[in-house]
Amino acid sequence: MLRAQKKISKRVIKEDTLVTTYFKAQTWYDENKKRISTVGGIVIVAALALWFYSNNMRANNERATTDLAKVFSFYDNGQYVIAINGIPEKNIAGLQSIVDNYGSTHAGNLAKFYLANAYYNTQDYDKALTYFDDFGGNDGLLTNSALAGIGACYEAKGNFKKAAENYEKAALKNAEDPNAADNLVNAARNFGKTGEKERAVELLKRVKRDYPTSTAARDVDRYIAEVSA
Repeated sequence: MLRAQKKISKRVIKEDTLVTTYFKAQTWYDENKKRISTVGGIVIVAALALWFYSNNMRANNERATTDLAKVFSFYDNGQYVIAINGIPEKNIAGLQSIVDNYGSTHAGNLAKFYLANAYYNTQDYDKALTYFDDFGGNDGLLTNSALAGIGACYEAKGNFKKAAENYEKAALKNAEDPNAADNLVNAARNFGKTGEKERAVELLKRVKRDYPTSTAARDVDRYIAEVSA
């Protein structure tokens, strides 16, 4: 029985130039290794590969930044379907395309966060979960927001336990996060739905203690009464 051939991903196609260049460097080394030391040759090949890789990544990040700037206004206006798919006939790449092609770059990773949020707002919670979970980076606030996004997806899907756990992670990861109090309330609400009332009350009391001036703190007593009932 013949096996179906594997599909070649867009990323593989885009990396073809880099791979070709690397193997040219490797071939050059193989042809000249008798004239240079082994260690020196390896260093040269590795340095060439790193240089080409860095330049390729830099160029891809610039392309991703440009594409993200073009489509962001649609996302910002709540036109999430257009933001996801773009407008190819007008040379506007969608968030999905940016992530597929440049997801490993800084701008592509940022597009991943917006893509997840766009899918959440179109009620495609499974895809939203995929991209919130895949999002990474050094921006603490966005990382917290991605965790809260995971919590929101699980809540929408009715998995209140996982929703509560991820909201709590988002709240406790960075106490300076302006959304920390809201995330604690969201975690408490979902723990309440799982029957873990004591844990829910504990989190609500923490809101009152640690964030007394927050908007969330204004209704904490009411929330505690509802959870405890």
